[in-house]
This record gives sequence, structure tokens and C-alpha cells, in this order.
Amino acid sequence: MVKRTFFLLANLFLLLISSVASAQQQNTETGFLNEWMRKDDKINVVVAVLVIIFIGIVLYLFRLDRRLKKLEDEQANSN
Repeated sequence: MVKRTFFLLANLFLLLISSVASAQQQNTETGFLNEWMRKDDKINVVVAVLVIIFIGIVLYLFRLDRRLKKLEDEQANSN
């Protein structure tokens, strides 16, 4: 179960990174917001915040999975 969850989350992380990279390459329009974000290097901050949020969600899911496994084991042992 943990391996499957890890594999799924790793794939989601790679998908997130590849989508950010492809979005940066495909966006050839020079809009005001795009210029402003790139000029002040704010796009790096946005990507960093997204990565931190993703890591937090992954850690939360792993802890939740361990707690559920522990509860399932306790319930199986009590029956």
C-alpha cells in the first residue's frame, strides 16, 4: 500500500514539474502579467510555494497511511 501510494505521488510530482516546464515553454505571448512575473523573478517564488505545498501534502498522506495501518493492525489483533 505504501509503495503504491509513493509511486502515485511520485508520478503526480513529475507531472506537476513537467506541466510547469511545458507551460513556461509554450507561453510565447508577452502579456503584462507574464513580463511582470519574470522580470521580478516571482515565477520562481510561485514554483517554490507549489513544491512546498506538494511536499506537505505528500508527508501528510504518508503519516495518515501509517496511522491507518496501525489502527487496522490493532483492530485485526483484537478480533
